Amino acid sequence: MTHINFRDLRYLVAVADHQHFGRAATACFVSQPTLSTQIKKLEEYLGIQLVERTSKKVIITPIGRMIAERARQVLSEVDDLVNVARAAGDPMSGELRLGIIPTLGPYLIPHLFPVLQQQYPKLRILLHEERTRGLTDRLLEGSLDAAIMGVPIAEEGLVAQPLFEEPFVVALPADHPLAGQSQIDRDALDAAPMLLLEEGHCMRDQALDFCSRVGAQQQQDFRATSLETLRQMVATGAGITLLPKLAVEPSGSQTEGLVVRPFAGDPPVRELAIYRRRGCAREPVVSAVAALIQTLPTVSALTVGQ
Repeated sequence: MTHINFRDLRYLVAVADHQHFGRAATACFVSQPTLSTQIKKLEEYLGIQLVERTSKKVIITPIGRMIAERARQVLSEVDDLVNVARAAGDPMSGELRLGIIPTLGPYLIPHLFPVLQQQYPKLRILLHEERTRGLTDRLLEGSLDAAIMGVPIAEEGLVAQPLFEEPFVVALPADHPLAGQSQIDRDALDAAPMLLLEEGHCMRDQALDFCSRVGAQQQQDFRATSLETLRQMVATGAGITLLPKLAVEPSGSQTEGLVVRPFAGDPPVRELAIYRRRGCAREPVVSAVAALIQTLPTVSALTVGQ
């Protein structure tokens, strides 16, 4: 090896991510011997050991991990350079690596993708669903172009483009004393046991903030991994919860044993935005996707207070 090439850096990053030569090779679309050989040549060129090889697993050395992180940054810059060049010809073509939080993805994506395919047939969306911290890390490292998340995200280098506000509704067991009301007053939830998502979901923080303001009590012995788990737990009578409006229309109110009711007056809301890196080469595409989301009928129908 007379120089370092981008291909070998991608191999190293893949090994660091997967901690396994076979899975890294599959991710890079090469054979395992080819990848292993190139990593060995990279080690010889740099004069350092990047990975420890055992019979069962691959362990990245401390210096190997540092090199892999630098390589990730370099590759991100290279990808941005390529995207800038391609976008000059047709910005609404190629790939857009889009992240989205799991409390929104299943309820927005089915409405968004068909319209995107119709409006921008040359644009290919590579979707990644993950919690906020993971999406933020991927944005900063360059493996995502944009991510739809809750506001706010306190990270320098990320720019937020507001999308919409989504009101919360109250989900109750069908036999709950409040289930007979058409709307729920905030004061009625004072001291009510509230089921919440587990740590790592931005919606958990929003629900906790609401609980602190109205006096509702977090149910300490339960943490849900998803909105669907929350929905089913409420249906069993385990407690009540808050659900974002998109998650209950149209299917949520049909869950047996569960009813959803809007708040009386102004409901609590969550703000959604699409985030990108400052100076991201795909900025025109991200802005176009944001504008399209805002025109979706299901989003336009999110009238706060109803």
